[in-house]
Amino acid sequence: MGGFVIGIDDPRRDDVRRLLEQHRAFASGVMPPEGVHVLEPHDAGEDITLFSLRAEGELLGIAALRQLDPAHAELKSMHTAAAARGRGVGRALVDHLVAAAAARGVRRVSLECGSGEAFVPARSLYASAGFVPCGPFGEYAATADNVFMTRLLG
Repeated sequence: MGGFVIGIDDPRRDDVRRLLEQHRAFASGVMPPEGVHVLEPHDAGEDITLFSLRAEGELLGIAALRQLDPAHAELKSMHTAAAARGRGVGRALVDHLVAAAAARGVRRVSLECGSGEAFVPARSLYASAGFVPCGPFGEYAATADNVFMTRLLG
């Protein structure tokens, strides 16, 4: 993935905030309101780290890592800009977040994703990165609109 730069970013930064808003709009368009679990710009802090992926300074994707406990983290609010889809942005972000979690000593990374047709590409990406179906975790509840996946590390 030559040319990609992934680093910790500020969710209040203008371009990051706009991509988070696009993520919320996408999720809101295909999920019921109670099923929309996206990162808000003010959420990043002690337990949530937002990462951005850029190429030549242009923001192409975002994803967050939420520390649930010392051994368990959540991959959260991953979104690729529409114009950058199909370029490996999602794969690069998943791989980076899994490596970041492992570097923190995390033994399990989990995620919540929509169950509908709009989320097939995301679920396929996660499965190809070693994530398998699991039950709800953290504060999530199982519904017909969501699925849960997890990956054990190390």
